[in-house]
Amino acid sequence: MSVAEVVLPITRRRLSSRFLRSELRLIFSRRRNVAGLLVLAAIPVLIAIAVKVSTPGHERGGPDFFSSITENGLFVALAALTIELGLFLPLAVAAISGDSVAGEANIGTLRYLLTVPVQRARLLAVKYTGIVIFSFVATLTVSLTGVVAGLVLFGGGDMTLLSGSQIGFVAGFGRVLGATVYLAICFSALGAVGLFVSTLTEQPIGAMIAVVIFSTASFILDSIPQVSWIHPFLITHEWLAFGDLFRDPVSWGGVQTGLYSAGVYMLVFWLAAWARFGNKDITS
Repeated sequence: MSVAEVVLPITRRRLSSRFLRSELRLIFSRRRNVAGLLVLAAIPVLIAIAVKVSTPGHERGGPDFFSSITENGLFVALAALTIELGLFLPLAVAAISGDSVAGEANIGTLRYLLTVPVQRARLLAVKYTGIVIFSFVATLTVSLTGVVAGLVLFGGGDMTLLSGSQIGFVAGFGRVLGATVYLAICFSALGAVGLFVSTLTEQPIGAMIAVVIFSTASFILDSIPQVSWIHPFLITHEWLAFGDLFRDPVSWGGVQTGLYSAGVYMLVFWLAAWARFGNKDITS
């Protein structure tokens, strides 16, 4: 084995590591992304305050988690996740994923990235890793902010599950983290769709809008019983299955289906992005 055969893989690994760190700095240092995370964090705080100051006994609509907030602050996180998974979290992921490749092309840095040299598959892998990390950070931001706000305003203690039984605070917090990870994986799948769309255009705003429309259309179709045959194939179909983690016993069917669906979306759309980007002429 020659020296070059030994040094080249090491150099590529260092390049990928440095590239990923650079990508993460770019994502989390942009003011618009930081502002987006602050907006995500503000929602659970507003929910907690609104419930706290509402008239006792006043009927509140919305998911089942809202009716349990006053009994245990952990439910603020779950209520916030339920509210934000419809628009705010998909919008945040769409902004990052839509900008991943199209943003580089738009400002003219994509061509220079590929002359470092960075293989196109490795570039897409780093870009998608950054999207996945942001998806987890965004979802954890909502969840942990909701936990803190809920505990401050309503306290903790045993958690009463949707099935009526009770579990301890630590076990309840563990289930909240489990729900958070599940949704983060779901949003990572949406990020794969965004990565693919981002390879189709040089306009990051257009890519972001397309991903949001895709997510919203999935929600709308999922609510129409006349097209129930398409429901299992929709990316958002099992997003609300995280609520099954708060039953006794846990109903794993929807969660397992959701994870399987997310995995398929990740694989299919990352490969589609690679197929599109691998042969694409880079002019900017």
